[in-house]
Amino acid sequence: MSETKIPQTLVGPLLQSFFMEHLCNHKRLSPQTVKSYRDTFRLLLQYLQATMAKKPSALSIADLDAPVILSFLENLEQQRHNQAQSRNVRLTAIRSFFRLVAMRDPASVGVATRVLAIPLKRIDQHLVGYLTRSEVDAILAANNLAEWTGRRDHALLLSLYNTGARVSEIISLRRSDFSFGVKSFVQFKGKGRKERAVPLWHSTARALQAWFRELDENSSAIAFPNARGSSLTRDGVNYILERAAITCLSLKNKRVFPHIFRHSCALHLLQSGVDIAVIALWLGHESIQTTHGYIEADMAIKEHALQKLAPAGKTITRFKADDALLTFLASL
Repeated sequence: MSETKIPQTLVGPLLQSFFMEHLCNHKRLSPQTVKSYRDTFRLLLQYLQATMAKKPSALSIADLDAPVILSFLENLEQQRHNQAQSRNVRLTAIRSFFRLVAMRDPASVGVATRVLAIPLKRIDQHLVGYLTRSEVDAILAANNLAEWTGRRDHALLLSLYNTGARVSEIISLRRSDFSFGVKSFVQFKGKGRKERAVPLWHSTARALQAWFRELDENSSAIAFPNARGSSLTRDGVNYILERAAITCLSLKNKRVFPHIFRHSCALHLLQSGVDIAVIALWLGHESIQTTHGYIEADMAIKEHALQKLAPAGKTITRFKADDALLTFLASL
């Protein structure tokens, strides 16, 4: 008698359940996280289609065994030139899917176990990159305010610097998220569905009010729309910033990207004497340890600490009271 062949579980139904039921209903992840997971599986399915010559709808769980996932991750680094951190983000999404596979399909537990055993890659801890105040001013001044796109870009980049927001938070803002008055502020819903309000400078509030008046009242309520009235993309914001940065000579050899405005906002707040706990609230950090990285990047704080220490080879002079009463107190 021939052995009965166990039918292979297709990826499609489980993947649909993963997105429509598990992520949105069970875990209730933020739209930004769901989009990140979606992009991961879009890249994975496209890679498998190219390497296996198999349609995504015909893929089985067995086709996604650990060697295939490792090959995909290697392709991300070598062909798409992704950093280890981006690779780990993709692997985290794949792991989340295979945890569901292990629960829903007992026949695929072996495959799921092997994929879940793939380790995250350790990454180098670099100092945080940031812009100087003059570089920020140069980028903001590069926008042509005589054009519609220039006025939008100026309001967008000014808001990005003022709030220290993530690019995903900025492009998803609606006009109703802003409040103008004696104390103007903007309301964000960040990672983990955490809400936070960030105050606006008067100059930022004026620029935004002028920009919002220019938008058609009957158009979409998106704060920073593209020419078609839809939300800007990450690549769109990156293009806007790169185009503006060309005008600043000091940025010629510096990589400029939207997240560097977030770093710059935090560093400049720190240099202005704002407490690190307040900066953590400003940026919406889950832990103050994340914000601590800005202290490590700020050379001015280290130089100030160095001034309190005597150079090597010299003795530290101790304070000596020049008053009899102070001398008496010091002797107690």
